[in-house]
Amino acid sequence: MPTNATVFFSPVIFRPLLDFSDTPKGVDAKAGAVLKQGMSRRAPDSAHMIEAFLDMMSAERGASANTLAAYRRDLVDFAATHDAARAGRDAVRRWLEGLSASGMAASTQSRKLSALRQFYGFLYGEGWRADDPTQTLEAPKKGRPLPKILSGADLDAMLAKAAENVSPEGLRLSAMLEMLYGGGLRVSELAGLKLSAVRTREAFIRITGKGGKERMAPLSPPARAALDAYLAVRDRFVKPDRPNPWLFASRSAEGYLTRRRIHQLLKALALDCGIDPAKVSPHVLRHAFATHLVEGGADLRSVQTLLGHADIATTQIYTHVARDHLSRVVAASHPLSRAKPRR
Repeated sequence: MPTNATVFFSPVIFRPLLDFSDTPKGVDAKAGAVLKQGMSRRAPDSAHMIEAFLDMMSAERGASANTLAAYRRDLVDFAATHDAARAGRDAVRRWLEGLSASGMAASTQSRKLSALRQFYGFLYGEGWRADDPTQTLEAPKKGRPLPKILSGADLDAMLAKAAENVSPEGLRLSAMLEMLYGGGLRVSELAGLKLSAVRTREAFIRITGKGGKERMAPLSPPARAALDAYLAVRDRFVKPDRPNPWLFASRSAEGYLTRRRIHQLLKALALDCGIDPAKVSPHVLRHAFATHLVEGGADLRSVQTLLGHADIATTQIYTHVARDHLSRVVAASHPLSRAKPRR
């Protein structure tokens, strides 16, 4: 390689480039082209590869901040014990086996393998690797567990307990609970709601969900009433002389209630109601929303639309929950289902 050729990395994708403007006359154009091609395929280190992959996912595929954070965690986890730039199929397989041996859920293993597949597919496409070590690896088989849901009695108890607290914090919690259960929102959607989304008096609010897809979520009369009560005290959570666009504002550095904080508030409410906190989370309330709709006779397409599911197969899981509920009702109520005494 010419000693005065300049090597640098693109700040966006870290692809190695060469400036051959100062190539000595003794190196002919053909040799320079071959040298340039070889250097363009020289891969940067693992850290730069991961950043380049995340840049691509953001710029070209429009991945959300949460999706990018999940990819980053999984890839950094792998890179902590392996050279991601050079790891082969056996190394990846052994890593997955270690995850399984540690008791990690099959769904989590599958997510991590999916992250690696996307990552190595990107490296192969960039010419940074001549192979994809994940191509022939099989994802761990996983059953599809039924979603956790809360009983109607538990939900009534939580709603009633939240409504008892008329402090600004209590009014805020009551509004969040009504919107999570009454609208089927994801916790990230609730945390990311802007104040402008609820300024109208319509029975629906516009939600931006996964992948930037928009949908309309219902806003029930109890939810509207709880929301109006909270909006009357919302300024208590806003720093003076500092505009805050978030619906569920906070004086924290973020300016809004984080997903983690919402989890904590719901679990504290569950404790106050005598409910096991392990049973309660924002996603459990979303499951309850969907399950109770199906139990009430709502068709799956409508539930799919309200939840923002891309595939109706994801929504069909709630029919199994509803079927179990109906089976219990029949077993408890139908005369033919009751055991007859022997003669």
